[in-house]
Amino acid sequence: MTAIWLDIARLLDRAVAGSFTGIDRVELAYAEHLLTLAPGRIRFVTLNRWSSRFSALPERRVRRFLADVRQAWSDGDIGPCRARALRLMSRSVFSRPPADPAAVYLLVSHRHLHRQAALGSALRRSGAAFVPLIHDLIPLEFPEYGRPGEAARHRRRIATVRQLANAAVVNSAATGAALAPYLPADRPVLVAPLGVEAMPRPAETPHNARPYFLTVGTIEPRKNHLLLLHLWRRLIERHGDRAPRLMIIGRRGWENENVLDLLDRCEALRGYVTECGAVHDDTMARLMSSARALLMPSFAEGFGLPVAEALACQTPVLCSNLPALREAGGVVPEYLDPLDTPAWEAAIMDYAAEPSVRRTAQQARMPHWQPTRWGPHVSTVLDFALRQSNGRPT
Repeated sequence: MTAIWLDIARLLDRAVAGSFTGIDRVELAYAEHLLTLAPGRIRFVTLNRWSSRFSALPERRVRRFLADVRQAWSDGDIGPCRARALRLMSRSVFSRPPADPAAVYLLVSHRHLHRQAALGSALRRSGAAFVPLIHDLIPLEFPEYGRPGEAARHRRRIATVRQLANAAVVNSAATGAALAPYLPADRPVLVAPLGVEAMPRPAETPHNARPYFLTVGTIEPRKNHLLLLHLWRRLIERHGDRAPRLMIIGRRGWENENVLDLLDRCEALRGYVTECGAVHDDTMARLMSSARALLMPSFAEGFGLPVAEALACQTPVLCSNLPALREAGGVVPEYLDPLDTPAWEAAIMDYAAEPSVRRTAQQARMPHWQPTRWGPHVSTVLDFALRQSNGRPT
């Protein structure tokens, strides 16, 4: 029987670091669903950080770790999963999976891809085929939005995929098109849009005398928070207390001096713009379901998971006119130029009104959009991965 070796190194590392991001949610979804979809096939591994070998993780302990991570997303208490992650990482040093030419090593984060020599050696020792999930090529396409050195690092990642991967999975056709020039023409590539979890609905949707909008994502240059903050300052000047509110969900990232100065020192934004940081699922569901719209004025995206999550909550979306976001949202959202401040202002003020002609029209389009759930997504990737095995599965 072909075994699936799922690498959960990123989840372990982020649990120890004390914070999770969107890619961690992807790795968690794969781990949880493969336990159901592939019982008897799934093995949990990491690429050892001190050697060029895979380390095996005991399933029973991994199950408890995954339950702790899921709970941390629900209530924000990361302590239990941090402790369990440390125990798993210490055990992994001494445990190696046996070589298995029929196995498929599945990596759904970009973790380890910069370590081509170590990963190549581990794959040769194990005999496993290699199938990575590529989330985006933004550091290569738009190096100006990344940390210094990130473009070179991502180039090494993609070179590793070209040299070592039997096949690849991408989260959108836009990512697939960006990846295509870097891979041989005959390399199998599966386009599999990411799944959306069913968010818990709040027991009671609070009445908000002040309408608010929501933006979700790490505070980094390509997310274009600067447009929103300057726009909100203008709205406050023009409309005073009638200006809507803006809620910002996401941890602080990099290269953000202008944005952070506005958040920390602009008195005009006080009481109108709220930086929420990272929030747990119950808070996210409450804020998402009651927002007038999700705002996503990004300059570049690989998929746009917040767009899909908002639409799954029946929350309207105003987002950039990007191919990846059009894939995620279909015909429902309104798509705007991320540099067209007047267009954003007009849309936001219309959506803030009650009644709102444009918001009502978008809500009428909602039935034309259906979410991809994680179960079908993982099942599709599983079928694809099993076909890439180097050996003869039984």
